[in-house]
Formats: sequence, C-alpha cells, structure tokens
Amino acid sequence: MTLVYSTETGRIKPEVIEEKRPKCDGIVRIQRQTSGRKGKGVCVITGLDLEDKAFNSLASELKRKLGCGGSFKEGIIEIQGDNREAIKQILESKGFQVKLSGG
Repeated sequence: MTLVYSTETGRIKPEVIEEKRPKCDGIVRIQRQTSGRKGKGVCVITGLDLEDKAFNSLASELKRKLGCGGSFKEGIIEIQGDNREAIKQILESKGFQVKLSGG
C-alpha cells in the first residue's frame, strides 16, 4: 500500500531515483564473450566514462571502421566478432588506456 496523502504535509510525491553509472577507474576493458549467444563471439567494451551521445558515436565509429555489427546499451559497447586487437588500436589512438581481459 502506497501513502499518497498526509494530513501533516499534504500530497506525498514518490521519490525519483536517478540511474547513475558506476564510476570507472580510467581503464577500458575489452572482453570476448560467447555465452548466451549460441557460440557466436562478441567483444564487450566496458569502462568508458562517456555520455550517451559520445558512447553512441564511438560505437558507430567502431562498427564502421571494423565493418561489422554491434550495439550500445547501458554503458557497454558490443561489437560482433573477435576484433579485440583492432579495437584496442583504435581506442589507444583516441587516447584511452586499454586492457584485454577475459578469454
């Protein structure tokens, strides 16, 4: 049961919880994942501390340069295929500190 009115304060507004991304440590991690994707591999890029618009433009630039598909959601960029070395070179040329992680 939700309280909507109080005789002391009047109408009670629900608390608005803003979704915040966790702060990054400044290291961009590139990981290859196949689980839950029917054996098809993707490169997952995490640790970028950018706004949504910058994330989207970086994801589309990576897809264009690598000639493959991918997506951007919730601060994570997914690029289809195993292109970790090429992604690392592109991100390092943009000034990011990059590590390959996982298998």
